[in-house]
Amino acid sequence: MGSDPRILVVAPDDDLVGPLCQGLDALGWRTVTARSLAGAIQTLIDWPLEAVLLDARLPDAADGVDALRQTVSPRRLPILAIGVEAAGWAPGLADIVMSNPPHAAQAALRLENLIRSAIAEEEVSLREATFAARGQPLPLAETDASPLRVLAAGKPDRHFLALSNALTERGCEVVAAPTPYTAFDYLHEKPFDAAVLWGAEDHTPALSIASGMKRNTRLYHIPAVLYLRGAGEINLAELYNRGFADVAAADTPEDETAERITALARAHRRHVAIRKALESARGSGLTDPATGLFTPQLFASHLGRVAEGARLRRRPLSVAVLRVSETEAVIEARKGGWLDRALPQIGAMVSRLIRTEDTAARLSADVFALALPATHGPPARIAADRIAAVIGCTAFDAGTDRSPFVVEFEVGVAEIAPGESPAAVLERASNDVRSPG
Repeated sequence: MGSDPRILVVAPDDDLVGPLCQGLDALGWRTVTARSLAGAIQTLIDWPLEAVLLDARLPDAADGVDALRQTVSPRRLPILAIGVEAAGWAPGLADIVMSNPPHAAQAALRLENLIRSAIAEEEVSLREATFAARGQPLPLAETDASPLRVLAAGKPDRHFLALSNALTERGCEVVAAPTPYTAFDYLHEKPFDAAVLWGAEDHTPALSIASGMKRNTRLYHIPAVLYLRGAGEINLAELYNRGFADVAAADTPEDETAERITALARAHRRHVAIRKALESARGSGLTDPATGLFTPQLFASHLGRVAEGARLRRRPLSVAVLRVSETEAVIEARKGGWLDRALPQIGAMVSRLIRTEDTAARLSADVFALALPATHGPPARIAADRIAAVIGCTAFDAGTDRSPFVVEFEVGVAEIAPGESPAAVLERASNDVRSPG
């Protein structure tokens, strides 16, 4: 039996988006189709769908966008509109507009980004309520109003230069980096809202930059866009694990590609503002003073609110527990207090590696917990294991004349069941903790 559908397709026929739907289904993004707006609304009532793929040729498509979103409130509903008709819609009516159907893997990447952004916005309101209830309102998450900063990495090419010009026309500050070395120099020197990597004849430099960004906790969340010379040069499905937020072929109009990049950059800047608002709560007495993560009490309070939000929005929710593994290196590091010195840095790394919508807490000296909204159990384990793996690549000081040590984690994950209490799911995650290997 197949999994429940994730994407609602609203189209009068299969002429425009039929092949795209087949490709999404093949990638595991199961779709369900409605041939009218009335049918779409009923489908949204019946299924907790995550996003809408809207054929702009549908009569009254633009007028129906608000009705679709209102149907699922308070859950936010991202909408990807396809068709030349959408070019004349009011800015922001649809989250993304594409004149032609994209490759299925490319659509999946953009849908994933749109869905995560929607979940992050939902989470912000929940966190604001949690802090306000405990007498410490979060400051408004004001977004930086300066021009968006985009890194353009790759050798000069007329398509790449045309895209850079289109970004500049949209008010972006574009910084050119001809090699991966200069790209990383710029990335470490100043903050960027997005990075565009030119595929050119050889994709290796672009793939190297993207992989390096995903291994760096400070650059991890910057959206990277791969700009290809053509549509058929690479197996786009392989890019899921490369860390790209979007992929565009050079035969896509530069203006459309620039719009997609600026949308990603704005979403990233919004996420940065949200993180800054949350970080400002450090030192308030509500967060752990050493790491800035949620305390057990604050986490318990917020987890209850997140669980209720998940029920109202018909979204899944998982909890992960990461416990420092008692390896020989860690046992030795404890003796001299070096582990205690490293734990604040580890906590800071956890806070940078989680997604914007995730909540991290320090339950005890060396036990951390994550609340992962809109996430089923298996993907939650992948996310927790990835965080543990990245931290496991970091060497911590063990004192003079002693080799640095690394920290491994034992990870446990549980997905909340219908009617289950937040305390119970956290206990199940703690009992699920597994040793490495």
